[in-house]
Amino acid sequence: MKLGLIAAGILITQSVSAMDWPNWRGPNFDGKSTESIPDALPDELPILWTTEVGTGFSSFSVANGRVFTMGNANDRDTVWCLDAKTGKVIWQHDYDCALDPLYYEGGPGSTPTVQCGSVFTLSKKGHAFRLDEKTGEVIWSRNLVEDHDLKLPEWSFAGSAFIDEDRVLFSAGRQGIALSRKTGKTLWLHDSDTAGYATIVPYPNQKTPQGFLYFSAKSLMSLDPSDGRILWEHSSKSSRDVNAADPIVVDRDIVVSSSSGTERLRLVDGSAPEVVWKQHDLKWYFNPGVLIGDHLYSLHGTTHRPTELTCTEVKTGDTLWAEEGFGSGGLIAAGENIIVFDLGTLSIFPADSTGFLPRLKQKILEGKCWTAPVLSHGIVYCRNAEGKVAAVSLSAD
Repeated sequence: MKLGLIAAGILITQSVSAMDWPNWRGPNFDGKSTESIPDALPDELPILWTTEVGTGFSSFSVANGRVFTMGNANDRDTVWCLDAKTGKVIWQHDYDCALDPLYYEGGPGSTPTVQCGSVFTLSKKGHAFRLDEKTGEVIWSRNLVEDHDLKLPEWSFAGSAFIDEDRVLFSAGRQGIALSRKTGKTLWLHDSDTAGYATIVPYPNQKTPQGFLYFSAKSLMSLDPSDGRILWEHSSKSSRDVNAADPIVVDRDIVVSSSSGTERLRLVDGSAPEVVWKQHDLKWYFNPGVLIGDHLYSLHGTTHRPTELTCTEVKTGDTLWAEEGFGSGGLIAAGENIIVFDLGTLSIFPADSTGFLPRLKQKILEGKCWTAPVLSHGIVYCRNAEGKVAAVSLSAD
């Protein structure tokens, strides 16, 4: 069916089901599924299928009965298109790209974006593609680093493609870069300096109804997508420029977090935002949290410090509870429930500001599991760093 997705004032029309998850962070770019968790869960969720996709941390996009992700083997990236119900390979697209395992396993960190019959991808070294959704045929390709002499961040690119009308926006360059969705031609690029690792997030403001937020290497920016000009900029410096977690829009406010701490920002007159609160004991290293009602649920900590699952009051920044025993995984929301995949364990718990009471904790995979899970059509998709993927049904049927 044709579905019009209105996300923060931006109208995007594409052929997807209401339960599809066509891009990083889901249909509304906020980590929330349109589905709900069944009231009764089996004691152990059935694993429908597993497969291998190569080393990496790419999450999943699900559209039209297909799952899309990325991995690397023998210094070659692969964009995979799999059957959502069986895991069978429908098509794959391969190209040379360095694994680059700097203090971790390496491989791609971005997630394919599916829209208008095409799949848009970005490698960690700047290979940008538009592929035919049905066949994997290359419609256009670019090498952004070679074409524009872009400076790679320390761990190379990780942000996923964001589609705005006829523009494909990538987190590459200090202010990002826009390509023509139809041809791949560069529409604007203002600065070739270091990028951050987060994906662009839609955010309208008083100066333009279709703006977006870009968490770059040293600051959070609001940019006009038509020309890339900075509408306002807020300094946000972190250790080794690891600004990786997407900002979260709370009404008109913004919550932004890194290894340096978390801030809630408010625009008063459309100029640079003011800090509502700052919380140094809440740090999103890789994956952002999710907002349900008046509370943020997230994994706090870094890869080299203790990590906790936390509930934060969004109005004040106060931590209401923190549960130990978690690592640097990812989480999403479905209705009033949170789905966490971390340390190879899938956990489901109700959003409750009074405490953590899991409905399910089940070991799914071994090894490092930093990648956020995805829920689509009753199936949760998980992966580990080595590239093993598991599709887990929320129903015993």
